[in-house]
Amino acid sequence: MKDFDTVKTTIQASLDKMVELETLLTSIPAIAPDSGGDGELEKCVALKDYLIGLGFSEDSFASYNAPDERVSSGVRPNLILTIPGKKDDFSIWVMAHLDVVPPGDLKLWETDPWKLVQKDGKLIGRGVEDNQQGLVSGVFAAYSFLKNGIVPEHTVKLLFMADEECGSEYGVKFLLREHKDLFRKDDLILIPDGGDPNGETIEVAEKNILWLKIHTKGLQSHGSLPDKGRNACLAACDLALRLNDLENFFNKKDEMFSPSWSTFQPTKKEANVESVNIIPGDDVFYMDCRIIPCYTLKEVTDELNRRVADVEKKYGVQIDVTELQHEESPATPVEAPVVQKLAAAIKEAHGVTAHPIGIGGGTVGALFRTLGYHAAIWSTLDEVCHQPNEYCYVKNIAADAETLAALFLQK
Repeated sequence: MKDFDTVKTTIQASLDKMVELETLLTSIPAIAPDSGGDGELEKCVALKDYLIGLGFSEDSFASYNAPDERVSSGVRPNLILTIPGKKDDFSIWVMAHLDVVPPGDLKLWETDPWKLVQKDGKLIGRGVEDNQQGLVSGVFAAYSFLKNGIVPEHTVKLLFMADEECGSEYGVKFLLREHKDLFRKDDLILIPDGGDPNGETIEVAEKNILWLKIHTKGLQSHGSLPDKGRNACLAACDLALRLNDLENFFNKKDEMFSPSWSTFQPTKKEANVESVNIIPGDDVFYMDCRIIPCYTLKEVTDELNRRVADVEKKYGVQIDVTELQHEESPATPVEAPVVQKLAAAIKEAHGVTAHPIGIGGGTVGALFRTLGYHAAIWSTLDEVCHQPNEYCYVKNIAADAETLAALFLQK
């Protein structure tokens, strides 16, 4: 308890430094090339320099850069900061991503998204919550040990990763594929990239994700002569309704999730013809499907393909279905050490009783769970990621740093 009081005092005395680091990180747009940016390297270099300035030694860092010729540096950075513990039987990982999404419509922002604004305890700017809050919390939890010469019970590893917003091919997927020896099955894998305003939910499961591009090919004709064509738009509309109806077919509920059912939603629509009086012979739309884990994606695609075939037959069209994302993972057991130890740390730090939940969104936690690692996602935040005027609270950065510090002290 004495060590926890010491590190807690240091964390509370570091609020200005937290704002300073958030300000630095926000000023460097780390946008993936998929979204028109130049990647994360500049931000990663600035972060490492800042951490060395805090007192972390150069030899405590290790870089695992993924080649990517689309960015000017040629690499997407993944940086690990290691704080050796009294024991190295397992490591405690705190994983945060460096990349951010574009700001979107600037007219919707009240401030410059790349210039942090502090107001009434809030920090406002692109990336301040997603995922800089978790990043900064991990940094200052570790800093509180460094500052006071306290050694954590187990080795702590802070991972600053690339490419989370666009699929993780150059981030976690790269590390799991090319550097398998980094992770051990007994490691505690904590990802502070989602949560709730009270910090009382621990995400242990995610819905299976299926993103689809659906291309319908018919025959173009004049609007007055639909009998001479095969209306791809009409067929696509019928199919969109049939695929949305999968919510009634795969209709089981799991109250761990919100919403508790599987969702099959048409989303993006591409332009087809340029004139009102043309029957379109080509149509493209997209589906975002989030399926509770009691159903496999094979079950879903088998039924989906049956419905596609029925529409092809009815309208005389050809329909090509492309999977843009196919993510399926088991849940982390609620009795897993990462869940139990994190819940105990939350209780010790703040007196809050945390409980496990599932989510409809996707995180890199699913990538670990698929390979048999137990991962937990948790933070204290309002979930305003990707929104204009994104914000986080300084008090939440500090509170989460205190929880992490309590976790680092557990035997």
